[in-house]
Amino acid sequence: MADLIGARLPTTLELVAYATVFFVVLGVGSGVLAALRRGWVDSAVVGGTTLAASVPAFVAAIALVSLFGVRLGWFPVTGQGEGLTGRLHHLTLPAFALALSALAVISRVTRQAMAEAYASDHVEAARASGQTERQIVVRHVLRNALGPIVTMCGLVMAGMLAGTVVVETAFGLSGVGSLLVSAITTHDFPVTQAVLLLMVIGYVVVTTLVDLVHPLIDPRVAPGGTPGRKPEGKTA
Repeated sequence: MADLIGARLPTTLELVAYATVFFVVLGVGSGVLAALRRGWVDSAVVGGTTLAASVPAFVAAIALVSLFGVRLGWFPVTGQGEGLTGRLHHLTLPAFALALSALAVISRVTRQAMAEAYASDHVEAARASGQTERQIVVRHVLRNALGPIVTMCGLVMAGMLAGTVVVETAFGLSGVGSLLVSAITTHDFPVTQAVLLLMVIGYVVVTTLVDLVHPLIDPRVAPGGTPGRKPEGKTA
């Protein structure tokens, strides 16, 4: 049983890691853009993320396969590929399908965290001291917003282990998620229990790491931290 799970685990971890890159880059990027560009850009990002959040993973998988796999032929629709380039090519569509709803969540959290940081008094003080808007965003706004963003990214990534069940089955990937489906179908309860336990352990490990990293990013949540203290220090 251990050999069976061990042989399939790398594919699942690669899929989750690739999907994490997608939702972090696109989610945080779109959230920052929406917070900085109020108006039609903000409305477009909010509308797009709302639509993305409402699309189930299996629907996204079918749509991506139909458009980019069958009609355009840009990506393979099954298999895992050989070598780094081949594996990335084969995992692009599954990773994007897995990350679609996640990037919507991260985008909303980033936008809200940035908006709250922008409205704080220390940003006005930094602006009054003559700092440029770019310096304010990098040194004060984005840094103060990192806490909730990193926390949500960790929680979403931890929950993706369960989300791989649908995506791996849809794309024919030999991962832990498809193994769980196969074990349930064949009533192989020991394998089912082992895979579910592995997913729970993975979730606990990731969320624990997030709890350990969060105080390093935002000292206000550290034991003995001062609630009113800002992590970026002086604004002058």
